[in-house]
Amino acid sequence: MSEAEAAASQNKVYAVRHYALGVLVVVYTFNFIDRQILSILMESIKLELGLSDQALGFLAGFAFAAFYAVLGMPIALWADRGNRRNLISLALAIWSVMTALSGLAQNFTHLALARIGVGIGEAGCSPPAHSLISDYYPPDQRATALGIYSIGIPLGVMFGLFVGGWINEAFGWRYAFFVVGVPGLVLAALVRLTLQEPPRGLSENRSAEDAAPAFIETVRFLVRRPAFLHIAFGGALAAFVGYGVISWFPTFLIRSHAMKTTEIGLWFGLIMGIPGGVGIFLGGYLADKFGAADPRWYLWTAAVASIVALPFGAATYLLSNPYWALAVFSIPILLSNFWQATVFAQTQSLVQLRMRGVACAILLFVINIIGLGAGPWMIGILSDLLAPYYGADSLRWSLMIFSALGLWVGYHFYAGGNHLAADLARVDELD
Repeated sequence: MSEAEAAASQNKVYAVRHYALGVLVVVYTFNFIDRQILSILMESIKLELGLSDQALGFLAGFAFAAFYAVLGMPIALWADRGNRRNLISLALAIWSVMTALSGLAQNFTHLALARIGVGIGEAGCSPPAHSLISDYYPPDQRATALGIYSIGIPLGVMFGLFVGGWINEAFGWRYAFFVVGVPGLVLAALVRLTLQEPPRGLSENRSAEDAAPAFIETVRFLVRRPAFLHIAFGGALAAFVGYGVISWFPTFLIRSHAMKTTEIGLWFGLIMGIPGGVGIFLGGYLADKFGAADPRWYLWTAAVASIVALPFGAATYLLSNPYWALAVFSIPILLSNFWQATVFAQTQSLVQLRMRGVACAILLFVINIIGLGAGPWMIGILSDLLAPYYGADSLRWSLMIFSALGLWVGYHFYAGGNHLAADLARVDELD
């Protein structure tokens, strides 16, 4: 092959991988629009359906997370054995339909069932997407690539807040679910028709000719890696705080600062989208940059960011001016997202090729049961317990108490970094 032909071939590879990553970012954006739009609508739903904070916390947390996390396991087995592109397309169609159906709910049970449906669909997104990205991008670019993919989180939250806040004020909360759910069906068709399924191991010039290992074999493999255990629990605690805050912060602004949903959707959405997106990308980029010289920094970057964010998080809930509170809050939003990309990148690097989907699902199970499931629910429970003493400000103190867990998060990422190099060196060992 001539130099010109080799260059053309390489450019084609770059184009295919960048297109795939771009499409997956859009898919993940829709994932979080449909997942998190509930947060801007909770106060309106509470007033119409007569729900408690605990019930709302359950809808934002376990009603979604339990099925999302548990079904992620069998879906990940499919991802390690079958066509990942088709799985993502089907999953996207399911969660889009269930989001739209949320707008028809007449009571708590209806809404809970719709949220369960959204969770079932979204369980088929990240495990196959992480596996695809890991086959497109080599290990030294993986945290950056997964950081770009994870920008779908703040973008999804931002657009969900924008759209949800405006439509809620203009037409009511039910229409907000319809508007964000239906376009996902068009995106599902685009994924199915245009995304390419790469050979497994493409980015590392490795082959995956062996059959995928049994689920329990992958579990045994991971629990014998101390780095993974710290990654999983550090990520779970970070998600516990993060999902709790995302779910309840708009309601806190309504109750403690009397802001309207249109205003919250604009300002909180911008904070989640811009500092949040920068934090996810910067966390992945810095992890790749410093981790190339010393693997411990793949996780230490997240440890440092988590601890530095603590005083700014506390100040957010103590300020009396809502605009100053939002401005200060942009700092912990940026720093608290450092963990996202590198946690998933290192999990993919720690396992064998046909373990990647299941490894991602196991990590997501721990993160989502503890973080997404318990985080919003526990903050709601504590808010109800504090209400007799603090009234409308009970949510302010509930959020502040839980944000202090950032110190524990930092410990796990620091400890995980200490074990990472040794565990990466024995990725081909089945023990």
